[in-house]
Amino acid sequence: MSTGAVKFAVEKSLAGSLARAGIISTPHGEIKTPAFVVVGTKASVKSLMPEDLKQYVGNQVTLANTYHLFLQPGHEVIAEAGGLNKFANWETPTMTDSGGFQVFSLGAAFGKGVTKFAKGEEDEINNRPAKSGLNVYSQKFATDHGKLCVIDEEGVTFTSHIDGSMHRFTAERSIEIQHAIGADIIVAFDECTSPTADKSYQKEAMDRTHRWAKRSIMAHKQNYQALKKQGLYGVIQGGKYLDLRQESANTLSAMDFDGFAIGGSFSKDDLGDSLRVVNEILPIDKPRHLLGIGEPEDIVAGVLMGCDTFDCVAPTRIGRTGCIYVKTGVMKTSPCGRLVYPETKKINILNTKYKTDHSLIDELSDGYVAKNYTKAYLAHLFRAGEILGPHLASIHNLNFIVSFTERLREDILINS
Repeated sequence: MSTGAVKFAVEKSLAGSLARAGIISTPHGEIKTPAFVVVGTKASVKSLMPEDLKQYVGNQVTLANTYHLFLQPGHEVIAEAGGLNKFANWETPTMTDSGGFQVFSLGAAFGKGVTKFAKGEEDEINNRPAKSGLNVYSQKFATDHGKLCVIDEEGVTFTSHIDGSMHRFTAERSIEIQHAIGADIIVAFDECTSPTADKSYQKEAMDRTHRWAKRSIMAHKQNYQALKKQGLYGVIQGGKYLDLRQESANTLSAMDFDGFAIGGSFSKDDLGDSLRVVNEILPIDKPRHLLGIGEPEDIVAGVLMGCDTFDCVAPTRIGRTGCIYVKTGVMKTSPCGRLVYPETKKINILNTKYKTDHSLIDELSDGYVAKNYTKAYLAHLFRAGEILGPHLASIHNLNFIVSFTERLREDILINS
């Protein structure tokens, strides 16, 4: 499938680890890795203008969600506008995910508070997604709860969280929608599973994801114009089971993908090993994206285990509630002894002590918001219900994570 739409080159590798610095080339520009991908789920990074991204955040790549854009405004509208970059006025390379995690959220995870990390016994899901289900329209299904999905061998039937209307995603349909949206990097349709799903179901879902991967490749190859403009990533699954992760990596490595996304669910304690066994297998000359995980400590773990790009909604999600990333002033060293990075923490700007704290938001960071606004001012904005508060907090958090990841890249280039 190699058409030159998306290429990857390793610049330096870090001794004693799987970390590497590289460059992903896309039709809309280069991505210097490791890099953090800013999430604009509905072609909008919440509370930010595209100009804010360019001037204050400095991200190299932006991601939107296939499921959400399919429902609103519709992929046809985006195609008429000339694709995602023009529609959203994003000047960076772009990605779309397959929508697999969203339909998981509507099914097994609906109402459970389940994330990509297992949280313990209190979050355990005892009933798994249906192994088989609707293949055609069903009046009963259509009148059931408005947030629901049923998985079968061919794809996923789900109802819209917006209006309860019924829809169908297959591997082919997901690729067709992503072709219309027009992102530089698109992702094969996959089945995301709960962190607490047992091994037998993880295996079943992984095998189904592999079959959908083959169908995604065929659907992509049949659109020659898209093939010239978009790179396709396959999704590694297998949950927390290392043998399944290795099987998934071996199976997808043999397929004709332009890169790979590592998806599904993990035990946070096992994240490093799960990534290691996968990235020891995946081709060195193709990029690897860690889907939906992007806290600073997780990015470090991912970089050390060979991941190149990361996306996460956390920076803006926590920013809207007054939670701010800051540096502690302590420098940490990776186990291999060659990667040095700042220790980070989160502060809640709504804590009483910040009402009269006139120090800068983060005196150790170089971002525009960090250097120009005080904790007391941000605390005032949140307490007064001013929308400028979440806006500034989101800009700061995004710039913080983008810059944090860029520093890891610089360290790899210097210390390799």
